[in-house]
Amino acid sequence: MSSSQTKATLNAPRVVISGGGTGGHIFPAVSIAQEIQRRYPDADLHFIGAQGRMEMERIPAAGYPIEGIPIAGFQRKALHKNLGLPWKILQSLWKVRRHLKAWQPHAVVGTGGYVSGPTLFVAQCLGFPTLIQEQNSFAGWTNRLVSRRAKAICTAYPHMESVFPATSTHQTGNPVRPAIADLSQRVVSEQERAHAKKTLGFDPQSALILILGGSQGARAINQATTSAESTWRAAGHQVLWQCGRFYEADLRATLGDAPGRKIQAFVDDMVLAYTAADVVVSRAGAGTLSELCCAGAASILIPSPNVAEDHQTHNAQSLASRHAAVHLPEKEAMRALSQQVIDLLQDSARRQMLCEGARALAQPLAASDIVDHLEKNWSWKR
Repeated sequence: MSSSQTKATLNAPRVVISGGGTGGHIFPAVSIAQEIQRRYPDADLHFIGAQGRMEMERIPAAGYPIEGIPIAGFQRKALHKNLGLPWKILQSLWKVRRHLKAWQPHAVVGTGGYVSGPTLFVAQCLGFPTLIQEQNSFAGWTNRLVSRRAKAICTAYPHMESVFPATSTHQTGNPVRPAIADLSQRVVSEQERAHAKKTLGFDPQSALILILGGSQGARAINQATTSAESTWRAAGHQVLWQCGRFYEADLRATLGDAPGRKIQAFVDDMVLAYTAADVVVSRAGAGTLSELCCAGAASILIPSPNVAEDHQTHNAQSLASRHAAVHLPEKEAMRALSQQVIDLLQDSARRQMLCEGARALAQPLAASDIVDHLEKNWSWKR
């Protein structure tokens, strides 16, 4: 145990959480940490992330310490870049072992991404209880490898017993931020939607299309939106376009300013954005889909085909099959997105069906349910 640990934390649970690479792995990890801290204010929480990845900034910004390891993902499109991967894996395993032996956690939680693999593997070798949080409808290979020795696997989608041990698999949903989880408790009125549009600087009487490309941005969605947005605005609709930090400068330089359109790298107040939006166009990352369900949003999902095991397509198909979203493959987005959005805005009954279907899948208590399973399996005793 680290000599820096205070006397207060000696009698409190110690938990290590690992996951990152994208916001879809980071935000659930933070939500779980916040729920642990809500129940146990003196809990000793540590994070393990991948060096150079966004968790190394986002986790400290949320108020938690993090240690980085040199792990990297397998490069499918540039195989020569994998030459140093075995050495990075060995270094990562050694560093994780050193950290865990120093911290002596009562449990280790993995929320996905390649960084959680070494962390959970070493934790299991050292005898620390582990919990896996699987966000996607198609389980990643890392989580499948370490699932046999995990005390609990908390999934977002049903029927995951086909890939995980049935006795330790529990459907809990994906943790979302409390303010967004609260949206599941009510249906947004037309007055609330109009007020939210006005607060964002839009005409409260005109439809608003919310474009979500994720924290990094989505090139295909940005290209399809560039092609379609003038048609939407000509029809009297408005666009709040979250394009990602890599694309903001180029889009602003190319398109300039225009009435009824706002281009932003990020959306700071997602509760306000979800409340204002009549239709959402989005990638199909697991965390975003959990938010869309809590918000009861009518959405068109354009999954990225470039992610591990094509899990975003599985996510989108899972919602579409339950009338909770529209699935639009990326290869069809340039041709079909413009008209699909217009058709959906003109069909209030279909929008209502999608909103109700999404809300029926919402699991706003996911973080609480996950920590319930953590408490049942950790080694800490009062």
